Amino acid sequence: MYPTLYHALLDLFGWEIPALKLINSFGLFVALAFVAAAFTLRKEMDRKQRSGIFQPTSTTVTIGGPVAWTEYLTQALVGFILGWKFIYLAVNAGELFQTGMPQRHLFSLEGSPVIGLVLAALFAGWRYWEAQKSGIKPINKTVEVPASQHVGGIVTAAAIGGISGAKLFHLLEYPEEMVRFFREPSLQNFLGGLTIYGGLIVGGLAVYLYARRNNLKFLPLADATAPGLMLAYGIGRIGCQVSGDGDWGIPNPHPKPDWMGFLPDWMWSYAFPNNVNGVYGARPAGYTGKLIGPEDPWPIFDGYGTYLDPGVYPTAFYETLMAVLIFALLWSVRKRIAVPGRLFALYCVFNGLERFFIEKIRVNVELDVLGMAVTQAEVISTLTFIAGLLLWAVLGRKKGG
Repeated sequence: MYPTLYHALLDLFGWEIPALKLINSFGLFVALAFVAAAFTLRKEMDRKQRSGIFQPTSTTVTIGGPVAWTEYLTQALVGFILGWKFIYLAVNAGELFQTGMPQRHLFSLEGSPVIGLVLAALFAGWRYWEAQKSGIKPINKTVEVPASQHVGGIVTAAAIGGISGAKLFHLLEYPEEMVRFFREPSLQNFLGGLTIYGGLIVGGLAVYLYARRNNLKFLPLADATAPGLMLAYGIGRIGCQVSGDGDWGIPNPHPKPDWMGFLPDWMWSYAFPNNVNGVYGARPAGYTGKLIGPEDPWPIFDGYGTYLDPGVYPTAFYETLMAVLIFALLWSVRKRIAVPGRLFALYCVFNGLERFFIEKIRVNVELDVLGMAVTQAEVISTLTFIAGLLLWAVLGRKKGG
């Protein structure tokens, strides 16, 4: 496993770049997931605008003119933080990151005020030069804004609502982590542990509110987001697999079936060496975290060096495969489904099915619902599946009426 980009490049290519310890593997793939979702959403919104479903809007922009002092201050602040903290850490990473977690330095007050002030002056000076180049006299110009111009706002709303909702649902599922989070609040504790359905629910609500505020038709917008949501989910699960964030399956000590003989062993059962959680000791799920020894076939990464015994199902990898297949299906039929909202209904159906069945071999906290032992994800995935079927039926009836 590769907890950070530093560990991946070190193991794969022998490149030792200490500054890359700041780039968490899971976070990197989450960022790539948002990029992929934004790309597919933009393509779909452009297509729907050409079809007349979305309409461009006109707005008046001012070119040139005086720049507010707050804009200079903002540019200077961005430059100062970049120089004071990030460039300082990148330059001194070899010394600072020898022991302990890089996040300890990132969220401390240490840095270089001198580099920060230099970059603050450069950023503010650059903004002043741009203002002079545009001219002192302001010019008002009417421009046409395509519907896809909202992609940035939609993705931002989804990111803020999605990450907040994912964390909230995770803390509700693991109350002991909620206590720890409020005792030791930090960005690292906030980003550690996310529940996808919490992100989907709260992120979806945030996008709905954004659509209402900007007069975007919500059902066509939901259809436009559906394929990208599935693709982003699959990319995010790559981050879970690569980092070993604990989103794995139950123990799988069984021998690999003969029909899977041509596949690598890790696709059947995996020990997740050097997992980002550094799992050590026995766990209720039935596996034990052990220290990697010199006789083991894996490198030992400082601060992580543990593996699971017995190996477990690599459920994140399975979900990536299923998510990519579902994305391919949704993308291939998106032009054939004419009723607004039905593509999103199809997404809900397949999303619910995929998550419900993966829960059967996945480690999770079980709840007592009407005398049945179920997980939070099983409940929500079932409701998502049913909601998708109902939405499909209701939208078809409206068209028929």
